[in-house]
Amino acid sequence: MSLSGFLFTLGWFLFLLCPIATAVVAVVAWRTTARVLTVLTVSLTVVTLLVAAILPEVAPPVVSAITAVAAVVIAVAGGSPVVRLLLDRTTFDEQEGLHGGIVVGERELLRGGEVVGLLERLAVVGAIIAGFPEALAVIIAIKGVGRFTELDDGAVRERFIVGTLGSWIWAAAAAGLVLLTSV
Repeated sequence: MSLSGFLFTLGWFLFLLCPIATAVVAVVAWRTTARVLTVLTVSLTVVTLLVAAILPEVAPPVVSAITAVAAVVIAVAGGSPVVRLLLDRTTFDEQEGLHGGIVVGERELLRGGEVVGLLERLAVVGAIIAGFPEALAVIIAIKGVGRFTELDDGAVRERFIVGTLGSWIWAAAAAGLVLLTSV
């Protein structure tokens, strides 16, 4: 193997450490409440995006495949703590319900938000990686129709919008890792 071939292989191997480490930290951050892990997940994602953006060549197929798997994990698992952090910064005195929603009057609204978010980010990152952006319109339509009757209250609307935008931006950033390695 020539020196340039060795450096090429070494460079892509070192790159792979970034999305893999980010995916591992994202899963740990999802399963714990330590905000420092959420900040670390965001920081590692930004660093990985920057490294992917400056790499001079298209990744070998195996690197793209591993990056795609890591990106899906980063999008799905990492999105939960990131969205939770955003919601904590924008939610004020709403009481959290037993099922992850917020209590308005005597009803718990936006129940199951974390599960909806996990599925939403999986669909968004999958649509972007697959090159099927039309699916994004279907995803948002399903979510909007599914939650429409709960959006009467201002606090509920705010939580819905912040959660959805945070979730989508995070999933798109994770998908960007794959797109940047194949350009």
